[in-house]
Amino acid sequence: MGERPYVLLSCATSIDGYLDDATDQRLLLSNDEDFDRVDAVRADCDAILVGANTIRLDNPRLLVRSPQRRDARVARGLTASPTKVTMVGRGDLDPAARFFTTGDTDKLVYCASPSVEKIRARLGDCATVVDGGEPVTPERTLADLAARGVRRLVVEGGGTMHTQFLTAGLADELHLVIAPFFVGDCRAPRFVGDGQFPWHPGSRARLAEVRQIGDVVLLRYALSDRCGAA
Repeated sequence: MGERPYVLLSCATSIDGYLDDATDQRLLLSNDEDFDRVDAVRADCDAILVGANTIRLDNPRLLVRSPQRRDARVARGLTASPTKVTMVGRGDLDPAARFFTTGDTDKLVYCASPSVEKIRARLGDCATVVDGGEPVTPERTLADLAARGVRRLVVEGGGTMHTQFLTAGLADELHLVIAPFFVGDCRAPRFVGDGQFPWHPGSRARLAEVRQIGDVVLLRYALSDRCGAA
């Protein structure tokens, strides 16, 4: 088994650090130009990871949207979109979710050891269910992904996944997009939860790039020596 995959965290928040509001409607934090940038990031990765709760709440497709980028991947001998990955504890996942039903690409579910058989029975041929230990950890997930040939992973949320990868010191790069408004509701989900982070007042993250994209701003942080400058 080789080196763990390069891990890029991708996230958009409000000015006050929220990933969404507390309503049933999905809050759009970005714009078309930035969505295209994210699409390019996806196309350059081997796998995309989201948490199980993101699948339940947002029902994302997690596919490369641009036909040109899909064609370029296929021309390189890859699937049109990266492998889809999720991590789940003991909860259930809906096999009808778009995570499973869209895209001709592998779907990997890392779940807690006691839930493996139950989730395998529920998902059937929709996905490959992998014993992720008890509890499921980013370290074990990354080790298994590396063994499957994944070299570059983008983590797109939600807050629990971002927190786990960051506090474990397993993030190489962070793309943080700030939308020009506030949510102002503590019931809404935040970018990260509480935890012991490697970056603090005595150990500041390195800002590698600042880019205005329409009415949002991208902050690109280098979180390890594996991340080069802009």
